[in-house]
Amino acid sequence: MNQAPATPKNGRRRHDREIIALAVPAFGALVAEPLFVMVDSAVVGHLGTPQLAGLGIAAALLMTAVSIFVFLAYATTAAVARRVGAGDLPAAIRQGMDGIWLALLLGAVVVAAAMPTAPWLVDVFGASDTAAPYAITYLRISVLGIPAMLVVLAATGVLRGLQDTRTPLYVAIGGFTANAILNVTLVYGAGLGIAGSAWGTVIAQAAMAAAYLIVVIRGARKHGASLRPDAAGIRASARAGVPLLIRTLSLRAVLMIATAVAARLGDVDIAAHQIILSLWSLTAFALDAIAIAGQAIIGRYLGANDEKGAREACRRMVEWGIGCGIVLGVLIVLVRPLFIPLFTSDPSVKDALLPALLVVAVSQPIAGVVFVLDGVLMGAGDGRYLAWAMLVTLAVFAPVALLVPVLGGGLTALWWAMTLMMAVRLITLWVRARSGRWVVTGATR
Repeated sequence: MNQAPATPKNGRRRHDREIIALAVPAFGALVAEPLFVMVDSAVVGHLGTPQLAGLGIAAALLMTAVSIFVFLAYATTAAVARRVGAGDLPAAIRQGMDGIWLALLLGAVVVAAAMPTAPWLVDVFGASDTAAPYAITYLRISVLGIPAMLVVLAATGVLRGLQDTRTPLYVAIGGFTANAILNVTLVYGAGLGIAGSAWGTVIAQAAMAAAYLIVVIRGARKHGASLRPDAAGIRASARAGVPLLIRTLSLRAVLMIATAVAARLGDVDIAAHQIILSLWSLTAFALDAIAIAGQAIIGRYLGANDEKGAREACRRMVEWGIGCGIVLGVLIVLVRPLFIPLFTSDPSVKDALLPALLVVAVSQPIAGVVFVLDGVLMGAGDGRYLAWAMLVTLAVFAPVALLVPVLGGGLTALWWAMTLMMAVRLITLWVRARSGRWVVTGATR
C-alpha cells in the first residue's frame, strides 16, 4: 500500500504535537522557579517586617544575578539541539558538558565577588538600618547556591536541546517541595531564622543541580561522551553566550527604566506598576514556554539540514504566538475584576491600574510573536543579531519612557511606551525572520 502524501494539515499537526509536548512541561518548570522566592517570603514574613524587607532586597540581587546568566540555558539549548538534529548524540552531550563547566566557573566568580561586597550591594539597594543585617546574612549564605543555580540553567539547556522538557519540570517540582520543607524546618524547627531560609534554599538548589548532573552523566556514559572540561569547548560556549548576555542586559535595562519612571510618577503609580508587572511576567512565562519549544525544535531541524522543516516550524510557532497572545489578552480583560482585589483595595491604585491593564491586554498578540521569534532565532544560534536588535530597542524605548513624567503622562502612557518597545522588537525580529538569513544548517553555525 502506498503511503499517503504529506499535506500542509498533517505538517501543522506534527508541529503542534511537538510544540505542545515541549511547551507545556516547560511552562510548568518556568512557573515553579519564582515559587522559590514566594515560599521564602511566606516563611520569613512571619519572623517580622525587617526580616522580610531584608529578604526582599537580597532576593532581588540574587534573581538579577541568575537572570543575567540565563544565556547558559539559551545558548546550550541551541548548540545541543543542532547536534541532535545532526544525529551526533555524543557531540551533543559533550557540548552540554562544556556549558555546565562554564556555569561552574562563572558561579565561582560570582561567589568570590559577592561574598566580600555583600554589605555594599545591600547598601546600594537602599536597605534600612534594621533590614540591612538580615539582607547581608541571607545574601552571603544564598550566594553559595549560585553555582548550583547556574549548573541548573546549563543542564536545563542540555535537556531542552535533547528535546526533553519533562525532566526539568520534575526537577523543578522536587526542588520547590524540598525548599518549602527545608525552609519551615530550618527557620522554625531549628530556630535559625532568616539564615535557615537561606540554607534551605541553598540545599534545595544543590539537590536540583545534583539531579541534573546524574541525568547528564548517565547520558554521557551511555553515548561515550567525555565528562572532562575542554578549554576550547568552554571558550566556544562563552563566545556563543556573550551576545545573549548583551541581549539580556538590555532587556533588564528596559525593565529597570520602566520601574524608575513609574517611581517618579508617585506612590500610587509605582504600586500599580508593580502589580501590572507581576501579571505581565506571568503572561511572559506562558509565551516563553513556546519560545523554549522553538529553541529546541528549530535547532534540531537546522542540525538535520532540514531548511524547509525549520521554516515551516517557525511559521507554525508564529501562529501559536498570535493565538496565545489573543487568548491571554482576552483573559486579562475578563479576569481583571478578580485579579485586582487580590493585590490592592486602594481605589486610587485601582483607577491607575484599569486603563494600563487594557494596554497590556492589547499588546499580548505582539508579545506572542516577539517571544516566538526570539526563541526561533536563539534556536538558530543567531545571538549576534538578537543583541543588536535589543540594543536598538533600548535606544528607542529609553528616551520615550523618560519623557513620560516630563510631558505629564501617567502609568498608562508608560505602558504605551512598553508596548512601543515590544513593537520595535517585533519589527526587528520579523525583518530577520523574513530575510531567511537565520537559516544556517549544519551541526554548528
